[in-house]
Amino acid sequence: MTTIQTNTVDPSLLTTMNGASSGKSSVQDAQDRFMTLLVTQMKNQDPLNPMDNAQVTSQMAQLSTVTGIDKLNASVNALNANFLASQNLQAAGMIGHGVLTPGQALTLSDGKSVYAVDLPQAADKASVVIKDANGLVVRTMDLGSLSSGTNNLTWDGKTDSGTTAANGNYTYTLTASAQGKQIDATQLAFGMVTSVSSGTQGMKLNVSGIGQIGMSDIRQIY
Repeated sequence: MTTIQTNTVDPSLLTTMNGASSGKSSVQDAQDRFMTLLVTQMKNQDPLNPMDNAQVTSQMAQLSTVTGIDKLNASVNALNANFLASQNLQAAGMIGHGVLTPGQALTLSDGKSVYAVDLPQAADKASVVIKDANGLVVRTMDLGSLSSGTNNLTWDGKTDSGTTAANGNYTYTLTASAQGKQIDATQLAFGMVTSVSSGTQGMKLNVSGIGQIGMSDIRQIY
């Protein structure tokens, strides 16, 4: 009598059934195909060397692991899709709002410019130097003492000579100290969110005078 001896299921078959090779099998397809293979295997096993319970249990455990990973991947993908949709809605709602984000940009419009600085501790001395697009100093200001946390600041557009600077883009450098020791200040730039972009690097906000920033870069919303 001719018999077919097949006591183990090739793990590569499980991988194929899981869809890793073809990308087309669903979890149910994998289960059905596995059971068909297992039943065929048991029908054609060598009666002198039959599969024991440990072998069957091991193969069933392999199927459980494979299908469990499939279901986990599906759940993670669904959660990720929901997160992205929520992030898109949140980002779209930012259009038209002013934000503060780390940066040194200043935009002067009709004698008004807003910026800020975040300090880890209070400063007894602080000063700011404002430069134009060519890197020339247009204004140096003594800000006096500043509190810890976010300090909202303004520039009236006046230059050191007393004239009014032209509308446009400028940069600033702020230094702060406490009892003669320099403080690690985080300079913040203000801009209006004009649009939202989505790409390989995730959701980005397009901010006037600053450029693209991530949602996590926002320090304050107006």
